[in-house]
Amino acid sequence: MDREEVAHHIVDSAVAIHTALGPGLLESVYRRCLMYELGLRGLDVYAEYPIPILYKEVVLDFGYRADLLVDECILVENKTVDAIHPIHRAQLLTYLKLSGHSIGFLINWKVTRIKHGIQRMIWQKR
Repeated sequence: MDREEVAHHIVDSAVAIHTALGPGLLESVYRRCLMYELGLRGLDVYAEYPIPILYKEVVLDFGYRADLLVDECILVENKTVDAIHPIHRAQLLTYLKLSGHSIGFLINWKVTRIKHGIQRMIWQKR
């Protein structure tokens, strides 16, 4: 499956989950539901994907983890916050940069309409 198909499944799954459950649950609940829904769609989902840091040719593991890696090509960060702040976007962009992946989704589940809580982000090597 190509990345755009995977991206479509992520968004469609988020809509299905939010429609069924609504806002107000813990981030961990939405993460598990998203893992389950994407698995039903035949996608490989890896939770707590490790993000090591390469600094001056040394790989350092500080315990950073992306919420989900979907089909080995898209990172997903889940939030349940009143508002997405620049630090949330920066976190995902940094995870993309450090992991070598170029596409990620920042999903804030604490919204009335999930379409307002989904942000697709791209990191391009310069």
